[in-house]
Amino acid sequence: MRSRETCQHCLRAARNCICSCVRPVHTRHELLILQHPLEISHVKGSGRLLHLCLPGSSLILAGEQFEQAVLAQALHGDWHSGAVAEAPQSARLTVLLYPDTTESEAKDLHSHGSAWEPSACEAPLRLVVLDATWRKSRKMLYLNPLLQALPRWSLRQMPASHYRIRKAHQPDQLSTLEASTYALMALQPEADFSPVLQAFDQMVERQLGWMQQGS
Repeated sequence: MRSRETCQHCLRAARNCICSCVRPVHTRHELLILQHPLEISHVKGSGRLLHLCLPGSSLILAGEQFEQAVLAQALHGDWHSGAVAEAPQSARLTVLLYPDTTESEAKDLHSHGSAWEPSACEAPLRLVVLDATWRKSRKMLYLNPLLQALPRWSLRQMPASHYRIRKAHQPDQLSTLEASTYALMALQPEADFSPVLQAFDQMVERQLGWMQQGS
């Protein structure tokens, strides 16, 4: 591939292809990645790598404000049949993974789903993550009331981020891949998700190398 070509698998420029970093892992839970358009080809983004590491278990949609029917299908429908579930309670429970927000930060939201915490022997979930910067993720949440209504899970006491190539809004913030992987580890402790974190570390190291070469 020429340097200006794009890899059709990871959607990065050929010279920045991360396909060799991918470490496929199986999970019984489903992961819906709602990706802000600015993240699609961002060389420092982790959402695409996360999607590629969870083959058959993840779905990725790009957008900022989604059509209600499309979002409802992604949140509660059967991904394989294309049918929208009339009653979400009859299928997998859909939970939004999102950091805690203060009252002042949340006052502009139309509604706020109830707080949710995992319990023992949890049935398979559909976990929703927003792949965006903090500011853009807030806008995505504001523009999509269906997301606001979801039960919300906020991770606490997480390890320090390895995301050395991107500035965080808060010291304890994680990349999309790290937050999602730690959530899956909590939901499915018997499974080994360390290859996904190793894939992320490899991507970060590779990006640091490219950045040093360009400096």
